[in-house]
Amino acid sequence: MPIESPSLAYELPLWEAGALHVAGLDEAGRGAWAGPVSAGCVILPAETGIINQLSGVRDSKLMTPRQRSIWSQTIKSTALAYSIAFASNREVDTLGIVPATRLAMRRALAALDIQPDFLLVDALKLPDINTPQNALIKGDRHSLSIAAASVLAKTERDALMVEMDAQFPAYQFSRHKGYGTKIHRAALERSGPCEIHRYSFNPIKSLQD
Repeated sequence: MPIESPSLAYELPLWEAGALHVAGLDEAGRGAWAGPVSAGCVILPAETGIINQLSGVRDSKLMTPRQRSIWSQTIKSTALAYSIAFASNREVDTLGIVPATRLAMRRALAALDIQPDFLLVDALKLPDINTPQNALIKGDRHSLSIAAASVLAKTERDALMVEMDAQFPAYQFSRHKGYGTKIHRAALERSGPCEIHRYSFNPIKSLQD
């Protein structure tokens, strides 16, 4: 069964209405046990041909690491503007995962070189942002802008977790990127959590009880 490709179904009506700077927003790392949550933001050129230039871009979860690495470079060279931002594991613990995800998205928006006219956001609303927006369920499957943002968020967060592996080798972060795997759980049981773990998440939380 072929993998569904995202389209410009949401972008085109906005472009035609004059909103030429449509920003796609998505996160990565929301369910991980360790590390930050990241947010990618991408403004694509208001051109229908972009669908061909980014023909291999999908929801990042449907792409291999090599595909994400290759296409992230194409996204960056093709986009009018892009940014990636983070909310730390400590911010996740303090604020909760959804507010921390929104914080990372606000930081990504603030880092853009171009002010967006409209936001297409994967699943979440950003209530404290005045820019018109649409929260799309499984937006990374349907909107090319959101899919592109998901690829950047995922590749940047994965690269950071590889760096964290060098600092905290006991957990093998380069293998699982902080997500809940058997390897990660075994490392937690053996060594306990480290400073980049999310102490509000189980099983880390239960280890502290």
